[in-house]
Amino acid sequence: MRVTVPVDEAVASGYLPPTRPDGSGLGVNYADHMLKLLKLTLPDGRKLSARRRGLKITIVIGDRAGEAIMRRLDHGPDVSTILAAALAEAAHGAGVALTRAPGAIHLDL
Repeated sequence: MRVTVPVDEAVASGYLPPTRPDGSGLGVNYADHMLKLLKLTLPDGRKLSARRRGLKITIVIGDRAGEAIMRRLDHGPDVSTILAAALAEAAHGAGVALTRAPGAIHLDL
């Protein structure tokens, strides 16, 4: 089953570091905005939630959880690429595949 979460790119780009500096160099304002979009109830009744604590991203789907760390050195200076890699790793730990496309986040359950 595939769940698609729509992302408004115009609003999300307002949270990127040149527009909203955050001091972290990793775009935590952008990460917090994107993680807010991942709080929903899936069609099969399980709850999906995502949160950030420091540089650690945690995704919880039902009773399974996955964690990842946002890594600037491994995934490049682009904030959206750093977050996409961390989200994909955390989702893999929770047992789902997460892919980022322009205007959407896809979860393959």
